[in-house]
Amino acid sequence: MRIWFGVVPVFGRMDKRKNLRGTFLVLFIITFIVIFIFLTNVRTPRIFNLIPQPHGPVKPDLPEVSDQTITPLVNTKHLLVSAFMDQRVTGFDIRIIGIFRRDSIQSLYCIFLCLSSTLSSTTPTNILQHADNFGFSFTATDVMCQIPQSCDATHVTLLTQPDYVKDLKQKWLPIRNKVALKKEDEFEFDFTVCVSTLFGGYNNVLQFAQTLEMYRLLGVDRVVIYNTSCGPELNRLLHQGRSQTFGEVSGEVKDYG
Repeated sequence: MRIWFGVVPVFGRMDKRKNLRGTFLVLFIITFIVIFIFLTNVRTPRIFNLIPQPHGPVKPDLPEVSDQTITPLVNTKHLLVSAFMDQRVTGFDIRIIGIFRRDSIQSLYCIFLCLSSTLSSTTPTNILQHADNFGFSFTATDVMCQIPQSCDATHVTLLTQPDYVKDLKQKWLPIRNKVALKKEDEFEFDFTVCVSTLFGGYNNVLQFAQTLEMYRLLGVDRVVIYNTSCGPELNRLLHQGRSQTFGEVSGEVKDYG
């Protein structure tokens, strides 16, 4: 009897030790899993954010294309009319027709929207003022610039600072004659003529009507007249031309400021 009662406590202690070892092993596995999940879900994003990400070409939002005849140029007193391809001058690809305030001509830079929906680098411009200004504070201008070789440009606009595309609010001008989808027997470009400023109550109706008809015979699709002052008879003629979708009359420059 002494031997029997002496053996029972020994086996009881061994079972308790096995249970403690099993419990410790389970707790160790659970702790390891918790630490692993913590490191995976919390620490990894912080480390990942420290790794510099590659920067490709800037992809802007859908461009806001101007649908106006005269488009104000943001942060300036200037106005833009249209843009088209013109490679007659060596070193330049684009000619932008504008109306600039003569006392605030400044350096400007072209930026292009490429066919791949990316923005090009900026290129410097050459601003050519027309000699005839008739004493007005505004003058007609040609803004010439070059398209970067890596860009198949579809739209263009102007900036006052080079490579400053953050928060770009300027509306884009389509490059009018970039692609011609015309029949072979038709003239491949739209032909627009801008007439000199009407001022001083100009009222020579016969001369003006003959000029418009000559333009029409030559194939002009559209005539733009900047009217500051004209006589009543000529005013009626201008509105008649507008109703025939041939002439377009622009008001005073201050209306676009």
